[in-house]
Amino acid sequence: MGKRDKTPMEGRPQGRGAAKPGRPAGKAAPGRAAGQPASARPAGRPATGGTAKPAAPRPAQERPAAPEFPATGAIVSRRAADRIRAGHVWVYASDVERSPSNANSFLVPVADSRGLLLGTALYSPSSQIALRLVARESLGEAQWLQVAEDRLRRSIQRRLPLLRPQDTDSTRLVFSEADELPGLVVDKYGELIVLQLLAKGLDSATMRDLCVRTLREELSPAAIFERPDPRVRELEGLSAPATTPLWAAENEAPLTRTAFHLNGLRFEYDANAGQKTGAFLDQRNNYAAAREYARRSAANGRALDVCTYQGGFALHLAQACAEVIGIDASRASLEVAERNLDANRERLGAAVEWVEADAFELLRDWSDGGQRFDAIVLDPPAFAKSKRAVEGALRGYKELNLRVLKMVRSGGLLVTCSCSHHVGWADLEGAVASAAADAHRRVRLLERRGAAPDHPVILNLPETEYLKCLVLEVE
Repeated sequence: MGKRDKTPMEGRPQGRGAAKPGRPAGKAAPGRAAGQPASARPAGRPATGGTAKPAAPRPAQERPAAPEFPATGAIVSRRAADRIRAGHVWVYASDVERSPSNANSFLVPVADSRGLLLGTALYSPSSQIALRLVARESLGEAQWLQVAEDRLRRSIQRRLPLLRPQDTDSTRLVFSEADELPGLVVDKYGELIVLQLLAKGLDSATMRDLCVRTLREELSPAAIFERPDPRVRELEGLSAPATTPLWAAENEAPLTRTAFHLNGLRFEYDANAGQKTGAFLDQRNNYAAAREYARRSAANGRALDVCTYQGGFALHLAQACAEVIGIDASRASLEVAERNLDANRERLGAAVEWVEADAFELLRDWSDGGQRFDAIVLDPPAFAKSKRAVEGALRGYKELNLRVLKMVRSGGLLVTCSCSHHVGWADLEGAVASAAADAHRRVRLLERRGAAPDHPVILNLPETEYLKCLVLEVE
């Protein structure tokens, strides 16, 4: 926090000879006769020879010394301290002025450059995010484990109202920093639970046991798995997770495949396949919204789902449109999409086709070739993994939106998304507006949408608002 600005006294007279505050002008000071010079001595006061000795200075009041911050703690820069005091919980490696002395300690106190405690953090010595604050006070390991368990239980309880059997039985149970559990992600897919430990400070048997015990007590799953994120595992220096479940109700033949439901549709799930934790849950509400908008503007029309992955948007659009095409570059993902299609055929009224292709190349060919659709969903992967990649990412977003805008019929629907947290709302909207200008199309914003409620946004943590979705009418 910056120093407070010093403000001058309001109405204070300036310049020599001005009257002092509280004394009317022209009135003598107490004990001095009117007109008496300031140097005159009061009557009866004896004169003293020589120069008067100055009064002995009063001893300065000693300020108590600040307690010395322990060497096991981390000292961070003023910039990082200001961010923490403003509510953020990350400290980057470049802002660590003194690393903890014990390299094996992954729960450390954090202080500013004056030694004032900022809180307790998980320490990742090899990561660019060196510190993740877990408390604003000092915590020991035993205290932290109890706090973590309490937060895990509260996080689960917040999600339970979102679950409805046979309609939606899957949800994100823990969303890392948004649930005050930095580095921990837990997803529920039907009977199976999958967790990711994405910070070095969580990479311990104690934390895994805590998660398993709490999840079993709260939800009674069939099995609990840990799935690593290969990129994060390398950046954080995490250990290799076990290839077997962390826990299973049937040890001899643990359940690894199941079906889960979103918005009344059935999806296949394999705990050993797919991206991230195996599937994506953050677009659940946007799936339903796209279906409803398509019913209004593209009923019984032709729809396109670009970067369909396992068919989430495509299958929802198939409940409103007569023909749906899903595009993805991954054959494995499209094979899952086909199984999902088979599981929902009785609920769908559309002919659904999958196309394995690079979206940039195929859309260029189709837009130049005159392909037309009544509704298009564009949900590409994250193009910007860092701030330095934003410029290139925006070129990619503009190119894809330019191509699909050329293919939407007048009055049709475009749902366009970004899951890059480095790309802000203004960035995404600017890229789409620029693409619309180049395509000579006019777009009307119907709605801005984000991730489903199980992926909450914390206002002090802008990184939690990563998913952005624009619903547009194209003229």
